[in-house]
Amino acid sequence: MALGISEPWQVVKIEFNAESHRLDLYLDFPEGSNFPCPVCGKSCLAYDTDERSWRHLNFFEHLTYLHARLPRVKCDEHGVKTVGAPWARPGAGFTLLFEALIMTFAKNGMTPKAISRLVGEHDTRIWRVLEHYVEASRAKEDFSPVSMVGVDETSRAKGHTYVTLFADMEKHKVIFTTEGKDHTTIENFRQDLEEHGGDALKITDFSIDMSKAFIKGIGEKFENAAITFDKFHVIKIINDAVDKVRRAEQKLCPELKRTRYVWLKNEENHTDSQREIYEELKDSTLKTARACRIKDMLQKLYERPAEDAPAHLKRWYFWATHSRLTPIIKAAKTIKVHWDGVMRWFESGLNNGFMEGINSLVQAAKARARGYRSTKKMKVMIYLIAGKLNFDLPRVMPYATHTK
Repeated sequence: MALGISEPWQVVKIEFNAESHRLDLYLDFPEGSNFPCPVCGKSCLAYDTDERSWRHLNFFEHLTYLHARLPRVKCDEHGVKTVGAPWARPGAGFTLLFEALIMTFAKNGMTPKAISRLVGEHDTRIWRVLEHYVEASRAKEDFSPVSMVGVDETSRAKGHTYVTLFADMEKHKVIFTTEGKDHTTIENFRQDLEEHGGDALKITDFSIDMSKAFIKGIGEKFENAAITFDKFHVIKIINDAVDKVRRAEQKLCPELKRTRYVWLKNEENHTDSQREIYEELKDSTLKTARACRIKDMLQKLYERPAEDAPAHLKRWYFWATHSRLTPIIKAAKTIKVHWDGVMRWFESGLNNGFMEGINSLVQAAKARARGYRSTKKMKVMIYLIAGKLNFDLPRVMPYATHTK
């Protein structure tokens, strides 16, 4: 009953070794038992067997293994087939309950290396379980409702190695990841979208940063989609420009040293000391203070009603381009080139805040794992963290650990 097996399966022998902390359960079936053909389900007589073993959930602190002779049947229509074990998936060395335990640990943030230490298995075997269930779950995904997509890249390793993430912006879940961050990532996404029942023509909006590669790919592969440049990246462009002005000016104005976040943070996020410095310098004749005022005006764009936004952005652009601050002028011209995408925000309301949050979670997971040996492994972890996949696993009870 504890194993959840039914006739004709039965426990025929139990071996318990207290010294090695191990419990072995031997399962078998009576001679002359019939089993369904794995292909058509027709009842067939077992005529041969194949010995197998599976790691099971620990019995208290004791490692537990199941052993059984898997029957082979000969179907008139499909020939000789090995019958699967009801307690394990085909080809696996773990029972379904043990794999459910592994997936539970992984979904709760444990790294495969940490799981391997806890359960006493090599992490390669843990990765195989994770990869199987992620692939099987993604195979059942239906992307037909997807119409609004967020795109962002995240680093996998040093040396400009990236993975690009695609998310359903309505369900807030990652639906696809692929290596690289060039325009071919968009093509790869379209292929995966259509393989899961999605329609490229139904995609109405993309939320992206100002990546030329993403813009090119979307223009080529998603003809009905409009692009929204999310406000996070628009403000980041002007923030970077403000910081460049500060770094150049601090050579002559020592009061600007160590004030980077005074100018980059919003006022409500300042610490007491940052607020004091800001109040003292914000209305000064410093170039950095003037650049910060220009930044503040751009931020106010997103507080304006949609009908007033174009006029506000035009006024801001005139001020920025006549500021005589080279980094600010360059930033303004970059925004002018992407004007339509900036204005699209007032229709779509999309931003990549969710994507940035996922990026932070992915980088935190990467740090805990001390990096991933391959892009495939990193993609598996991204789906576990942010894919909201349904793994259809049996429920597991609290686990008693065993230390070898």
